[in-house]
Amino acid sequence: MDILIIDDDAALRRTLRTTLSSMGHAAAEAAAAEAALAALREHRFDLAFLDLRLGRDAGLDLLPRLLREAPDLAVVIMTAYATVSSAVEAMRRGAFDYLPKPFTPDDLRVLLTRWEAARRLRRRVTDLEEQVRAAVPEADLDTVEPVMRQALDVAFKAAASEATILLRGESGAGKGVLARAVHARSPRAAGPFVTVHCPSLAVELLESELFGHARGAFTGAVRDTQGRVTAAEGGTLFLDEVGDLPAALQPKLLRLLQDRSFERVGETQTRTSNARVVAATNRDLTAEVAAGRFREDLYYRLNVIEVELPPLRRRPGDLLPLARHLLAFFARQAGKAAMTFSAEAEAALQRHPWPGNIRELRNAIERGVILAAGPGIGLADLPAGVAHPPPARVEVGGAVTLEALEAEHIRRVLASTATLEEAAVVLGINPSTLYRKRQRTAQG
Repeated sequence: MDILIIDDDAALRRTLRTTLSSMGHAAAEAAAAEAALAALREHRFDLAFLDLRLGRDAGLDLLPRLLREAPDLAVVIMTAYATVSSAVEAMRRGAFDYLPKPFTPDDLRVLLTRWEAARRLRRRVTDLEEQVRAAVPEADLDTVEPVMRQALDVAFKAAASEATILLRGESGAGKGVLARAVHARSPRAAGPFVTVHCPSLAVELLESELFGHARGAFTGAVRDTQGRVTAAEGGTLFLDEVGDLPAALQPKLLRLLQDRSFERVGETQTRTSNARVVAATNRDLTAEVAAGRFREDLYYRLNVIEVELPPLRRRPGDLLPLARHLLAFFARQAGKAAMTFSAEAEAALQRHPWPGNIRELRNAIERGVILAAGPGIGLADLPAGVAHPPPARVEVGGAVTLEALEAEHIRRVLASTATLEEAAVVLGINPSTLYRKRQRTAQG
């Protein structure tokens, strides 16, 4: 951790700093209130040790000022004049803990262990809140399809290890949901789950997002910032769409995977990471490697355990159970009574190829719940492309019947001519024959 020691006793500051350094923590010192506030403006600290009597300043008066400057800072009050009333007042003003002087290294270890546990709990709460906001039902992973069950078996067996996992599949197939499920089944489940969307930012901003930056590293960098790698300490770092990672960042990710080391932007200090990496991509990384867009050594580092998620169209047996679960989920969210699909709506759901996979299905059903006037969702409540799909494109030489080829040819000729008679001339048949064929095509 990065720790700030605020005390007017130079000998105590030096001793405490040495002790903390021996435990693997980085410590800075401040002898007075303004120096402490200035340090917080320039650097991000996890924890501060604050003397109750700080020369002319009162530690309890400085405490709220520290928390206004750095709301996430945990402050431990130190004093040789410990009383119940001062301890209660310190906690009332926002202190994390209270440490009577003199204290031993073992006292420090106990306190830091307690703080680490509290920090993990806060991260876990934050992660759960994010999951609630995302509102992704876990039934996305329920399956009766062997191809999906095989993918889940591999992922969940790998979850217990520290191996890097690469999830492959089309957009919307549930890679993010599976990554969370892997984290939840891993020994790191109590730690944070942190997502980095690799295609979302320019290379300079993505590097800062991933590794953090030092104050002054670029315009607007007014203070030190920890990156997602640090935020994922003790947990899982999920690299979403890693195939889109810019070439300039690929060597740095490779180093993180190989050596667990990295530097923040604008900083020379090498830091270490204890985050487990799960990556996902909708790209064919072997093709990207062959094209020179993705490093081969990085690909092999990511691809320790590969899991390929099938698209929804290859999971026909899962479609209606998943759709019904999503319907119940969104009905509860909207405060509506139990809802059902009409027979026509279910048939449309089964007929649609779902190119957007589970994400598209989820959006279609959420829309239906919002628009439905009653407890049933019909064709009119579904997106037009689902309820009334366009006719399938027919290709010459494809696996289609002569009747389908003829029908498609008639449609195209009719669309390109002004009258039925003109179309009949192009087709080489009389208008009455064309009329009958067009009627038959329309009915089909």
